[in-house]
Amino acid sequence: MLRSILIGLVAGQRGLSPLASVAIATQRGEIPAVLPFQKLLLNPVISAGTVALAAAEMGGDKMKTAPDRTVPIGLLVRSITSAYAGAALAPRNQRALGAAVAVGTALVSSYFGLRLRKAGMRRYGQTATGLVEDALVAGAGLAIANPRLVSGKAIAHRR
Repeated sequence: MLRSILIGLVAGQRGLSPLASVAIATQRGEIPAVLPFQKLLLNPVISAGTVALAAAEMGGDKMKTAPDRTVPIGLLVRSITSAYAGAALAPRNQRALGAAVAVGTALVSSYFGLRLRKAGMRRYGQTATGLVEDALVAGAGLAIANPRLVSGKAIAHRR
């Protein structure tokens, strides 16, 4: 259940990163493709698309016109992606709980993350703080969904 909580923290900061992390983990065989639509993530084009969307979100975050992560559509996206990723990373018999925990964590961490980011922006600016946040989110998302990637242990690909 810890991975579901942690991916919720990621979702609270960047709404599309959890889906990209799960896509990479599914491609690598780190997690089984058992959820609805998850087999689509085995398609390299679709998996790359999730990564491209997450990267586009990170790029858009640096724009002066970027909305706060706590606007209703932002919270909705975070709820959907964190629920999916939280379920995918939860133990098989606890997927519903994993989804719920990830959503709750994502929503709460969205507000805390926004406060921290605004405090950082006053001192370091929007771009610098955004790049640091991006690096933390991308690294954490990959590590949470793909622990063998970080540990360097080989995995057997299951397709």
